[in-house]
Amino acid sequence: MDEMDEDLEKFDPNIPEEGPSAPPPGWLEDIHGYQGNNKGGLEDEEPLYPPPPAYNPQPELNRSTSVPNIRVPSVSEDVAREALLKFVESKWKYSSKPARNLTFKTLKPITVYRYRLETYTETRTSAWQFEPYNGQMVDGPQCGMIPPPWDIPVSLPQMYSDKKEKIRVPHSSFVKICHKCHGFGRTRCNGCFGRGMKRCTFCHGHGRARNKRCTRCHGRGRKRCLSCRGDGYKTCSVCHGAQNLLHFIQLTVTWKNNVSNFIPDRQPDFPDKKFEKVSGDPFFIDENVLVYPIVGFPDQEICDVSTKLINEHLCRFTSTSRILQQRQTIELVPLTHALYWYSGKDYGFYVYGVENKVFTSKYPTSCSIL
Repeated sequence: MDEMDEDLEKFDPNIPEEGPSAPPPGWLEDIHGYQGNNKGGLEDEEPLYPPPPAYNPQPELNRSTSVPNIRVPSVSEDVAREALLKFVESKWKYSSKPARNLTFKTLKPITVYRYRLETYTETRTSAWQFEPYNGQMVDGPQCGMIPPPWDIPVSLPQMYSDKKEKIRVPHSSFVKICHKCHGFGRTRCNGCFGRGMKRCTFCHGHGRARNKRCTRCHGRGRKRCLSCRGDGYKTCSVCHGAQNLLHFIQLTVTWKNNVSNFIPDRQPDFPDKKFEKVSGDPFFIDENVLVYPIVGFPDQEICDVSTKLINEHLCRFTSTSRILQQRQTIELVPLTHALYWYSGKDYGFYVYGVENKVFTSKYPTSCSIL
């Protein structure tokens, strides 16, 4: 028997070619409450977002906020100098001499309010998943009715903490023949097309190279396929040889704290993005299932943005998620403009945040860079 006959003997036309890993359209049926989840079972498939059950939480009745007396925080000269020295130490090209020897002219505290709205939501998405079936228990419809997505009980995490939990939907499992290998447990190798041998790339299948017998294939013109080790087939990558798959619906529950911040832009020389990394003093906190827009606050822009952001959050989240809790906060963020004199010239810097961070666009001296 020659080598070609040996290759043909290895070839089995019944073993299917390698195909896609996801089940073909229509392979899985729609289930009430999970319609649209019949695309397969891959992580990159678009999940189904079942709308939350009808519920109608109401914000508390209109009321004016009770705003305590606010004392705008300021820093002393010692604190401002210490903050500047710490800032200078983090900048290798700056000298600490001006910070040590400068003369303060004024320290001007500036009132800065930060409004924050937090909406804590729960979202439930579902998608078909599968695993090789090796005789494990099948919790199928014969064990009971498949519960709707929002009826499946879950443990609520700590409020305002992000978390994701995956749950196998009860009674949604069933066994089906593997869609990739059609129940053979193996697929034809697409490297050698099921023959176990591949043409030698060194001699291009001639058996000779440079007028000599090819040393790579020993004159045969073909080499054993490394992909399948000469078998002509590979274990199915989907069922791992089990021949059958256990399909089930996987519910993904996502808890997320959605946060929106706003600071009125009242200080043109100070970049507002600097406030994102510092803390403030929260003097007003309002929390409920749904909060009511702030009214009666001295800064009307805070009232307006409260109404705007609350409406935005309601429109954005109520169609696909359940709002569990809302919290709105007004913080007073410390900001002091320090003006000083050094070497006959005027300079300035800002001290901001509870952490006493420093921002300056101009500093007296810097080390020369050679």
